[in-house]
Amino acid sequence: MTTITAFDPKELEAKVKAMYRSVAEDPHGEFHFEMGRVMAERLGYAPADLDRVPAEAIESFAGVGYYFHLADLKPGEIVVDLGSGSGMDTFIAALKVGSRGKVTGIDMTDEQRGKAERLRDRDGFLNVTYLKGYIEEAPLPDGLADVVISNGVFNLAVDKSRVFREAGRLLKSGGRLAISDIVTEVQLPESIVCNSTLWAACIGGAAQQNNYRQMIEAAGLRVDKLEDNPQYQFISDNAKGASKKFGVKSISLLAVKP
Repeated sequence: MTTITAFDPKELEAKVKAMYRSVAEDPHGEFHFEMGRVMAERLGYAPADLDRVPAEAIESFAGVGYYFHLADLKPGEIVVDLGSGSGMDTFIAALKVGSRGKVTGIDMTDEQRGKAERLRDRDGFLNVTYLKGYIEEAPLPDGLADVVISNGVFNLAVDKSRVFREAGRLLKSGGRLAISDIVTEVQLPESIVCNSTLWAACIGGAAQQNNYRQMIEAAGLRVDKLEDNPQYQFISDNAKGASKKFGVKSISLLAVKP
């Protein structure tokens, strides 16, 4: 029996940062996943909203679903985006919460954050702030947010239970977690889980969907809605193969902190 050595989390972090540095700097390069406006519209983003946010942020959009209909953001609300990337979702959230609201994006990749900051400053999104940080350990106080959002990021975390606990910590009582992410229908084999390149491509780190839900509930959150996103498609042969064999797919969900 061959023993597969689990990869080093630091190696994974380096690969994730390298991949999303490329997403920021070269959005038309080759990736395992699709990006950009055509995909965003197919996932459910309204063209009218996309017309009002920086086109360069949309070019580097590497999300996996649409969740704003679940988030139901209201004027004046405080939103935290875990893994905010080049900023597209933070800008759309900023439109929805208005000038009285506030949006904070957390991202560990300097190039993504730098791009989002430049676009924010250029286009005058005064209610958006970006902070360097990890989604497991956001540099923000307890109970700050009305809503925590995230798109295609939690699957990249080695310790997803910790990420859901962090989302719960950030939320006020009655606050909402609205996310899109990648899960699997069956448990992935170790050969895929231990492949840091496939993990960085949003596949190797995907949790089995029932386990994913249990982690959310263990963090003290109640799952209210869960939807499959068949519009999301992987594009590389490697990713398509894993998707077909193990039921790797995109979901969107709404969970509430009691």
